[in-house]
Amino acid sequence: MIIMPLGVGSATPTADRHLASVAMWREGRVFLFDCGENCQMRMLQAGMKRSKIDYIFITHLDGDHFFGLPGLITTMQLQRREKVLHIVAPEGIQKFLDATLEAVNLELCFEIVYHEIPLGTEHMVVVEEADFIVEVRKLEHSTYCVGYRFQEVGKPGKVNAELATEMGITEDQHFKDLKNGVDVTLEDGSVVKAADIVGQPITGNVFTYITDTRFCENAVKLAERATILYHESTFGQNLKDKAEETGHSTATEAAIVAKTANAERLVIGHFSARYTNPFVLLKEAKMVFEDTWIATELRPIMTDPEQERGIFQPVQPQRESFPREQRGGFQQRRPYPNNRGGFQQRRPYGDSPQRSSNNDRGFDRPQRPYNNDRGFDRPQRPFNNDRGFDRPQPRPFNNDRGFDRPQPRPFNNDRGFDRPQRPYNNDRPRPEGDRNYDRPQPRPVPRPAPRPFQSDRRDPQGPDNRPPRRDYRDAPQENRPITPRNPFDEFDRF
Repeated sequence: MIIMPLGVGSATPTADRHLASVAMWREGRVFLFDCGENCQMRMLQAGMKRSKIDYIFITHLDGDHFFGLPGLITTMQLQRREKVLHIVAPEGIQKFLDATLEAVNLELCFEIVYHEIPLGTEHMVVVEEADFIVEVRKLEHSTYCVGYRFQEVGKPGKVNAELATEMGITEDQHFKDLKNGVDVTLEDGSVVKAADIVGQPITGNVFTYITDTRFCENAVKLAERATILYHESTFGQNLKDKAEETGHSTATEAAIVAKTANAERLVIGHFSARYTNPFVLLKEAKMVFEDTWIATELRPIMTDPEQERGIFQPVQPQRESFPREQRGGFQQRRPYPNNRGGFQQRRPYGDSPQRSSNNDRGFDRPQRPYNNDRGFDRPQRPFNNDRGFDRPQPRPFNNDRGFDRPQPRPFNNDRGFDRPQRPYNNDRPRPEGDRNYDRPQPRPVPRPAPRPFQSDRRDPQGPDNRPPRRDYRDAPQENRPITPRNPFDEFDRF
């Protein structure tokens, strides 16, 4: 028995969670519990064949638990399914699917057998076959919801053939009777007891699927001694009031159900979208029930790993790959920086030799040394010479014009090398604080005379009888008159 979670989200899907759906594989048959949106695509990615589905069990008629049915059934129609499909769900599922198929004018090529559960049913055995039975119990939710218990029929123990032969058992019918627990009487009148020949009976596995419910007694009954209990954990214990209001369970309540029912393993799922990290709920459940697992989409949960390992391998989407000659002349820019702090661009493909481990341009080109990127047959250069072996050493640091040229001019001569130095003009006195002794002083700039004040704008040539303006440039700062700061200032402000 392999349990494959296809969707572990609740109510609304997220970027990394799909809606509620769990597939169970058993002896080549697939049993689907709930069918949220995109369920068929998740089965394809899990490596499970949709044609192997025999039964679909729906817990309740909330959209996030059964809206994937129309798409799944349409795909089965396109694949020309011939086998009968059984759908077990609360009353109303047949009306929904008939209306959907009629709306799209789809006539199925296979038969659907509906096992509708009457609303309000407390307990019911919905499927009973030779090797397993499925029973349902009512749960506590805002709408009518049921939980499922899939139980394998126990098998008798193995017959000790050597011991049976020593005791005189030779006929095949006697072996069958012993395996079925019936004592056998031989011709000489001796009785061979089945308990002495047959070992302990093999108990069948039990898978319980409980979702969308408050903590209730029926949940404990469904999970009684379950091999794997899949229980919803929509909220954490800090949102217990929210869980009670919406008809859901917390991670702690799911662990209490598993511990009370003596389940072997608890798997929590159906997480609210508000929990980006569901391991918070896992930690909360482990505080009550240690053997708790978290449901991870497309990660199988096996009851017999030695026999079931490797049956399903999740299929990952393939990237598009093209030959290198179809990608263009130049490769894309590499995301590693060069010496200038930018990004290096790959060179065009050609016959150039390949570099060492940091070169991904091909495997058939000869390797070149790490410090020689111009060819394989050239000699190694010295570390301080990047122009070749036969070239002279680089110029001195203070000469950047060539080897045969004279040294650069002195600092105080910027007009030529052969010109004489200009004499320093030290005719006028040097002001205090002037420390530029080696350079000539700038020439004095004559200051223009102030224009006379024109009082009559209409007659610029008219007489000006006002006294001359006083020059305040040499006056102390406190004796200077107040002048406008800019043309827009008014004299009244001062």
